[in-house]
Amino acid sequence: MTPTEIQSHTTALRTDKDRLWKALMDLAKLGATPKGGVNRQALTELDRQARELFIEWCRAEGCNIRIDTIGNIFAQRPGQDPSRSTVMTGSHLDTQPTGGKFDGCFGVLAGLEVIRTLNQHNIQTQAPIEVVAWTNEEGCRFPPCMMGSGVFTGQLDRETMLAQTDSDGITAGAALEKIGYRGSDAIDTNEIGAYFEAHIEQGPILEDTGNTIGVVIGALGQRWFDLSLTGVEAHAGPTPMALRKDAMMGAAEVAQAVNRIANAYQPHGRGTVGTIKLHPGSRNVIPGEVAMSIDQRHLEPEALDNMTTELKAAIKEISTRHGLAAELTPAADFAPEYFDRTCVNAVRNAAQRLSCSHMDIVSGAGHDAIFVGRVAPAAMIFVPCENGISHNESENATPDDLHSGCNVLLHAILESAQNIDANRE
Repeated sequence: MTPTEIQSHTTALRTDKDRLWKALMDLAKLGATPKGGVNRQALTELDRQARELFIEWCRAEGCNIRIDTIGNIFAQRPGQDPSRSTVMTGSHLDTQPTGGKFDGCFGVLAGLEVIRTLNQHNIQTQAPIEVVAWTNEEGCRFPPCMMGSGVFTGQLDRETMLAQTDSDGITAGAALEKIGYRGSDAIDTNEIGAYFEAHIEQGPILEDTGNTIGVVIGALGQRWFDLSLTGVEAHAGPTPMALRKDAMMGAAEVAQAVNRIANAYQPHGRGTVGTIKLHPGSRNVIPGEVAMSIDQRHLEPEALDNMTTELKAAIKEISTRHGLAAELTPAADFAPEYFDRTCVNAVRNAAQRLSCSHMDIVSGAGHDAIFVGRVAPAAMIFVPCENGISHNESENATPDDLHSGCNVLLHAILESAQNIDANRE
């Protein structure tokens, strides 16, 4: 078919909802938990089985399989013009210890369903289409998260990542060797003409607004800090309130400041105190030390800088007033990511073409697309998840919403596959 004939033929093209759902449910059997979730952590035997199943399905569709040195799996459907850049899509197969059926897995199997649909209807694209299953996105067994895409894009050092250990002292490299997925194929980031990642939202916005598709325009920048506040532990009875150096009271005010600052930078400001530990931890002793984590996020670099400046000022004022010593230590710093305008437009065009209710949205969580977006044009597609719950065995998404997201992925890929490197013609 010519590009014009393909466009005419594919206008009404849809993926197979039942086939997509069955693939998701079949994959979810590997690591299924009694509560209906999935525990399939990276580089375990169950991860190996999931990889084998994915490769089996891809080979049945005529895909060429490549595996790189960090274990990322690339399944390529050739295009009519091998010189064209690849349209890539994918996500990850690993889960949290108490994970769900859809986080990551939907993106991988939606990509597979796109290939199955194109094969079923005998549609050949100009550009190759490739589905990737990234290694260790979750980072729960081997930190950090997004390991596979980070190494692939050069954001993380491969040897350092292979040396990361789990709680039993096993290295990621040894675990890759054990499951047989420390590959040797070299895949160049320059091969990628466009990257799309379909994912459940992992938040409540789409469900709350009644939209089916989130057109993801970017991802929030993240800054993590560890804060220690040191006062004086003393007897809770004899020590008057005015004479205390109570680290816990300082921590409580800092937590309020974190939330106040985030609320002042809406709609994209986020502020969270996720962990807090106090010493000595006795009911009749005034806490003398508190250690806490702080997470700040925003889409705009200047706003994130301002939030951090205000946080530091608040900590200084609070600690001085309470007579505390404060030490704020940076733990992570991820710059905001703006996705490629052409890829974002392809997602938006597909949603409009398919009459799917949609809205622009930003990702508050980290995804492989963020790393890929630093070396190639990229965008994401979100679909609702029930009550915004993810990283939880009760994680849920409807077959209809997943089907809609997969159809948007299909049409965004087709638009890109026909237009990439079109100037060569």
